[in-house]
Amino acid sequence: MDFTDVSLTALRVFRAVAEQGTFTAAAVSLGYTQSAVSRQIAAIERAAGAELLERRREGVRLTAAGRLVMRRATVVLDEIDTAARELAGLPAQAGTVRLGWLPSAGAVLVPRAMAALRRTDPGLVVVGREGGTPALVRALRAGSIDLALLASAPPFRPPDAESPPLALQTLTERALCLAVPATHPLARNDFVDVADLRGQTWIASSASGEDRLLGVWPGLDERPEIAHTARDWLAKLQLVAAGCGLTTVPATLAAAAPQGVRVLPVRGGPQEQRRLLLARLPQPPTEPVTRVAAALRAAALEADTPTTS
Repeated sequence: MDFTDVSLTALRVFRAVAEQGTFTAAAVSLGYTQSAVSRQIAAIERAAGAELLERRREGVRLTAAGRLVMRRATVVLDEIDTAARELAGLPAQAGTVRLGWLPSAGAVLVPRAMAALRRTDPGLVVVGREGGTPALVRALRAGSIDLALLASAPPFRPPDAESPPLALQTLTERALCLAVPATHPLARNDFVDVADLRGQTWIASSASGEDRLLGVWPGLDERPEIAHTARDWLAKLQLVAAGCGLTTVPATLAAAAPQGVRVLPVRGGPQEQRRLLLARLPQPPTEPVTRVAAALRAAALEADTPTTS
């Protein structure tokens, strides 16, 4: 089969696999069986005459040929989606920017940036999605999003080892904080001593694609007592407000803390710094992408003010 005969279905499946990182996850996202996904990938690779996906134990990644196909496939699929909208009588989404963000960034920073853009650029369309850092990096590489807000912890390595490297900008770098019930003894002061974290009860969640726990203070020399696990930041903070335990939070989430929660710095031991990164592919950004990036930088400056309330 000649590559010019590749179907749109095969291109969509290929993009989904590249974005999701595994055949199984792509099948779930598309509502297909895994065997159907495998058949579509086999067909597009036969047509390309090259391996487009490198199969690894932990998932797949694009080969050099795969990156070339993905760049072109993204353009084709976006044009088809635009044509479908126009045929349905819907306005074309000129100036659309696809943004991905971490859940913690979606609580404060993203809404502030979106509110500012509605005032300054009402014609600009921002289509957003939430995800973990590994998934957002894959979406960037797959061309499914234009910008991503990513988290980084020491030693602050690049978010992936692919080439070319992503263009990264640090929006904030702040110490990790602790969310404490307002009625808890640790809430009586304006900071928490790390030695006082032994024997505490925690509200945690698993880091996407990793074995470590989020929500438990890093480096504790004991097995933590986990009272609840929750992926959603609001659920975690509401559980803290209910007196169910403690959880770690980025400093910028202090503004979203509900009544009954104090967000406090931790002293003693190594400083647990966290960065919020704005990431994109290294080619020059479009004007709409530049405007959204500027709004995110401004919102980060506004949010990056320490608070202990």
